Amino acid sequence: MTLQESPVLRVRDLRVTYYTDAGRVTAVNGVSFDLAAGERLGLVGESGCGKSTLALALMRMIKPPGRIESGSAVVRTEHGEMDLLALDEESMRKARLSVISYIPQGAMNALNPVLRVGQQMLDALQAHAPHLSRAEMRARAEAALASVELPKDVFDRYPHELSGGMKQRVCIAIGILLSPRVIIADEPTSALDVVVQRQVMETLQRVQEQLGAALILIGHDMGLMAQVTHRVAVMYAGQFVEVSPVQAMFTQPLHPYTQALIQSLPRLDNRGVFRSLPGVAPSLLRLPSGCVFHPRCAQVMEVCRREPPPAVHTADARFVLCHLYGDDENVAPRATLTTSPQEVRR
Repeated sequence: MTLQESPVLRVRDLRVTYYTDAGRVTAVNGVSFDLAAGERLGLVGESGCGKSTLALALMRMIKPPGRIESGSAVVRTEHGEMDLLALDEESMRKARLSVISYIPQGAMNALNPVLRVGQQMLDALQAHAPHLSRAEMRARAEAALASVELPKDVFDRYPHELSGGMKQRVCIAIGILLSPRVIIADEPTSALDVVVQRQVMETLQRVQEQLGAALILIGHDMGLMAQVTHRVAVMYAGQFVEVSPVQAMFTQPLHPYTQALIQSLPRLDNRGVFRSLPGVAPSLLRLPSGCVFHPRCAQVMEVCRREPPPAVHTADARFVLCHLYGDDENVAPRATLTTSPQEVRR
């Protein structure tokens, strides 16, 4: 697939802070990235690294004591560019669903249990397209349900009458109602069995391609990322430590954290042997000096303890935040793995 060079989403220096009784917590620390129309970006990392906070910041849904401190998130639309972080509240309310949409984690709790599915879809359309007649709204809602392979009668059902996979597809249908430019899916297959997971991901991928929208897929499943995404961003302690095309990520990971994540995956040629990443992610209240990953890094150097690592952009469009590579643009991984995306998919 050939992706457009001009990004549909351009995020620069995004910082999100939570002010707590224990102190100031920087949950997203200077994140920048571009996303092309039609591209699927996987966002992985341990729990608490800032993945969902990043998604909520792009949706302008950070609540007190959280605060978006700085940054920009520019979306390219048919009518020009808009910075989501600079919009007033009313403009941002209109941008949700129509420009950028969010498919939440856990569809079991995302839908209103006392409203029929169709009413919840109509409410969304009424808020964004009040000029449509009720018949036109219903037709559009039923078309969205059909696009995710749900029967028309789901429109008149309550959420408790649907299975977990059907609820997740309803959330996808609501997310694509107004043909957004960017879709954020926050662990859309959590709490589903593996067969339903595959069905949901195939549905999400198909509707995303039909819309030509960009997709940010948040999750922990590296196998899913290998199967679905074009690029993968690895997040640790609020920062992107590596961003790479999916093939390069699995065959030649650059950052020691990425290498450790991939080495921890079960392998068919080494059954029964599991490798874990030692230590735990640091508290965002008390980050280590220098490189935040150095207490857990197998390749730590003295400079890692003293100085933050440089941001290295390679000649093959990769990014890594690590002292191992310095300023050399023709970097090569210090530890080459034999894992391929095909092996992970199995």
